[in-house]
Amino acid sequence: MSQHAFRPSPRQGIGASCVSLVPGPWHSLLDFLTQRFPGVDRATWLARLARGDVFDALGRVISPEQASAPPYPAHQHVYYFREVPNETRIPFDEVVLFEDAHLLVVDKPHFLPVVPSGGYLRETVLVRLKHKLGLNDLVPIHRIDRDTAGLVMFSKQPTSRAAYSALFSQHQVHKTYLAVAPWRADLVLPLTRQSRMEAAGHFMLQHEVPGAVNAITHIDVLEVRGQQALYQLQPRTGQRHQLRVHMLGLGLPICNDGLYPTLTPEGYADPANPLQLLAKELVFTDPVTGQARHFVSQRALKWPPTQGTDTGAA
Repeated sequence: MSQHAFRPSPRQGIGASCVSLVPGPWHSLLDFLTQRFPGVDRATWLARLARGDVFDALGRVISPEQASAPPYPAHQHVYYFREVPNETRIPFDEVVLFEDAHLLVVDKPHFLPVVPSGGYLRETVLVRLKHKLGLNDLVPIHRIDRDTAGLVMFSKQPTSRAAYSALFSQHQVHKTYLAVAPWRADLVLPLTRQSRMEAAGHFMLQHEVPGAVNAITHIDVLEVRGQQALYQLQPRTGQRHQLRVHMLGLGLPICNDGLYPTLTPEGYADPANPLQLLAKELVFTDPVTGQARHFVSQRALKWPPTQGTDTGAA
């Protein structure tokens, strides 16, 4: 069976994951799952199967005995509910700023991921909202980093989702971010940073490389206080970590950045000192209603700097 004939209903906002059973030498489904997901051991898969958390493409629960026995069912799809053991509650809450029949706009706090990934499942904006609001079709139209606070847009309706997604792919959304970073008096602002960005050696990192431009950011300064400044960043493209990499390239690493220029240990976070980057404004014409939309985050960065970091006058 090559088509998706079934998808389990979400559980407390958590949707089922799907894996395609590609042809291969595996003795059984359990052998495939264990090799396909090396971070999940055989005992964990057996526990999921015993709980009834694994389904075939027709919606039938797959038992541990069925999964362990040959033959391996290639060319099918399997659905499963994953979990993150001992997932820690993130003590910051998202705020819904706007909702209509098609669109949901959320003001996200620092440290809260937008979608499930790695060690984050329930503690994500998407799963929290699905669970609290009962919106099983909710999908983010764009994303911001877990470390970044501010505006995120979600689509509520599959029928209008493509129209909202096209706003971003066609660069029709005017995005404004705020950032706190060091001040360089020798740098002439405003300026437009244009470069090519690609994945760096570490899977989490990006860097600038020679080649055709694929990342463009307009950068201006709003206020200077001693050795720090408040910057306005307006990305024209949407490369991963674009603002953080462009600021670093100018010698202006954003304050409290745990990736650039130095990668901090995994799992390290200081709630008292979040990344000083905020997705402040989104402006666009609604493709469904034709209305002009202008959303503004109600969150703020640590500006002006505290007395300990304010070493001079503007």
